[in-house]
Amino acid sequence: MTRRILYISGTRADFGLMRRTLQAIHAEPTLSLAIVATGMHLSPAHGDTIREIEASGLPIAARVPVAVKPATGGTMARGIATMIAAFTDVLEAQRPDLVLLLGDRGEMLAGAIAAIHLDVAVAHIHGGERSGTVDEPVRHAVSKLAHLHFAATSGARDRLVRMGEDPAHVHVTGAPGLDGLADGARADRDVVMTHHALRADRRFALMVYHPVLQEAAAAGREAAMVLDAILAAGLQALVLMPNADAGSDHVRAALESRCDRPGVTLVTHLEREAFLDAMATADVMVGNSSAGIIEAASFGTPVVNVGTRQNLRERNLNVTDVAANAGAIATALGNVLSLARPFPANIYGDGRAAAQIVTVLRDAPLGSGLMMKVNGY
Repeated sequence: MTRRILYISGTRADFGLMRRTLQAIHAEPTLSLAIVATGMHLSPAHGDTIREIEASGLPIAARVPVAVKPATGGTMARGIATMIAAFTDVLEAQRPDLVLLLGDRGEMLAGAIAAIHLDVAVAHIHGGERSGTVDEPVRHAVSKLAHLHFAATSGARDRLVRMGEDPAHVHVTGAPGLDGLADGARADRDVVMTHHALRADRRFALMVYHPVLQEAAAAGREAAMVLDAILAAGLQALVLMPNADAGSDHVRAALESRCDRPGVTLVTHLEREAFLDAMATADVMVGNSSAGIIEAASFGTPVVNVGTRQNLRERNLNVTDVAANAGAIATALGNVLSLARPFPANIYGDGRAAAQIVTVLRDAPLGSGLMMKVNGY
């Protein structure tokens, strides 16, 4: 009998990370996949990335519009309420056997709340990780609502077990975002530079800087500081616009005010492969994206991680952490650029997460023994 899997996707990031896994689920004869697209996917200001899901050929069960403006905490909270109601309708109509969620965003929390009240099993990817900001309690909340767990590291698995999750239901699969990174050669550096209107004879930084909810008022100033430090270090900058969280309007304004400076290319969105090409060829990645913590190490790309957004996550050796301080960023860039490029090595897995996730989704019992959750104490 075919087992029906519903994946909820709200951003370019989660779909890009999950694409290989979703394709593997879709290809498994005993599994049936559908996607609920919401959040920034449906926002023209964030690149209308629903088109990437459509182009993938993966089935879309529903589109759930949600307000992303103004970019405030209130908008985020009201969006969760909107999504809980809408996801409940979708789940009642689709009747999946299992809802699959990744990470720590509000749409994942909304999906878990809706599913558990309809007695639908929840599988959570990237639980057990730490980050210190609002992401951490949301991530742990999703984990406590979930029935199956796909941890990226053994440390994350240990934390989930200490949180009371049944060890038999916590699987170390590695990070899905690493799948496919080593498949064939990436685009040549000169091609990447030309595509983004950067000079091939100069070094460049890939910058991704998202706001932190608790520090939203400072987000624009900090983004400006990061970009100014990159340029002061003599680097060109390929800069991605931020997500839609509280404070993102300030980040956008700061970046747009600098987009006409020499050596700056500002883009709303890069498709996954183009983003990976840029990450693989950049001389340094700067900002506070989880991609710098997780994926960049597979390319040996050095990372200057700024501020608190990735606080306490497990690090690879390519990451240098600095406070959101102009002098600290400048010093870190100088140090990183004076050293040899790190050897590609990644504690987040071997790039074979999809097959392991598919096996568990296919074979795990979904009866009362799984659904009647109790904490281990």
